[in-house]
Amino acid sequence: MHALVTGFLALYVAHLLTDFVFQSDRMVAWKQRGNVLGYAEHGGAHLLTALLLLSFALPESAQTFRFYGVTVGLTLIHLGIDWGKLRLVGSNRMQDGATAFLLDQILHGVTVCIAAWLIVKTPIGELISRLAWFQSQAERTLLLLAVYVGVIFGAGYLVRFVTKPLLKGDLHIAGQTTNELQNAGMYIGWLERFLVLTALLLQSPATVGLILTAKSIVRFPELKSIRFAEYFLIGTLLSLSVGILGAVILLKAFYGTVMLSK
Repeated sequence: MHALVTGFLALYVAHLLTDFVFQSDRMVAWKQRGNVLGYAEHGGAHLLTALLLLSFALPESAQTFRFYGVTVGLTLIHLGIDWGKLRLVGSNRMQDGATAFLLDQILHGVTVCIAAWLIVKTPIGELISRLAWFQSQAERTLLLLAVYVGVIFGAGYLVRFVTKPLLKGDLHIAGQTTNELQNAGMYIGWLERFLVLTALLLQSPATVGLILTAKSIVRFPELKSIRFAEYFLIGTLLSLSVGILGAVILLKAFYGTVMLSK
């Protein structure tokens, strides 16, 4: 059972790193244009990251042919999901927004789960009878990495897709264009979610209030614009919610409870 959880976390961390950290704007542009090099570079990064993390997490499985066959197959399916999403968006059959992003991530998560099971081959009966929370040190380490990468970088795309409709047109805020405003918000969001997640994990909820206060003070002049105020509040609350959700997962895994100490 623990081998399955460890394998899933290793593969999911590889997915998160490949999609949200290692994938450059140039690579995305190539994939959108149907350039094979974009898919090859993205697939190579996914395969290499998955093999490295899996070999570290499950060294005994790295000696089997199934280990490499399933990992290569997962990489090809990963690229297939990306290709299908881009084709649907490009043909206007699906809007490039939060719904497409969530469906894409759910499909990736399901395929990662299946791939982990194919590598470990844990009997279904054992899965049902031994369902438990993350217990081993390797599982906790991978879980910590998965939550941090997902919350900081993955959630950034979700927040951006949700708030994008609010930025139609030029806001003329402090001389910033819409793209500049979105980029600034993305970088601030990365730091904000990292600090919120870390503060709650370290049992310091008061720090979250200080973070929000500091952010509000800095953005106070722009809040006079109703459209910017909506963008700011929705983005901040969604970002904070994702950070808290990630903290709840880690608190349960590391402390066995989601209650914060006084």
